Amino acid sequence: MLSLARVTRALGLRSGLALLGVAMAGSAAASASEAASCEGASSGARVLTRMTGMASAKGNITVTLYPDDKDRFLASRGKLARRRVPVALPMTEACFAVPPGRYAIAVYHDANDDHDFNRKLTGLPAEGYGFSNNPVTRFGLPPLKDVRFEAAAGEQPVYIKLSY
Repeated sequence: MLSLARVTRALGLRSGLALLGVAMAGSAAASASEAASCEGASSGARVLTRMTGMASAKGNITVTLYPDDKDRFLASRGKLARRRVPVALPMTEACFAVPPGRYAIAVYHDANDDHDFNRKLTGLPAEGYGFSNNPVTRFGLPPLKDVRFEAAAGEQPVYIKLSY
């Protein structure tokens, strides 16, 4: 597991914005025991993100956690934390330990493991993607109000079905 100081440095966060801790579950089989091991104070919230609908087991799922701030949502330096977890079919999980509050999550299936959300020549996504609350995204990105969720103390499951 990563220490709070190491996570804070790796994410480039100021100490006042630091998450209580970050952990991940690497496979569906280990998910129950790994979910319980999210780092952070026991009075905090554990956001257990569960992704389904991946087209293949190649690459990883990149899971990005954002604060409830429309200016930071999907902004290049707006994230609170990011986890890259190996794809586990039929469900991939990642856990974030955070203070209770409102957050948003965006994910994509980085099948070629290039750490970039690839697009087709038309600008449409070339890789699977999804958001907390599973909003319909036919023409463009969803607004923050459609993807934000409340994370209370204890475990908060967030289910995301990827779209291709």
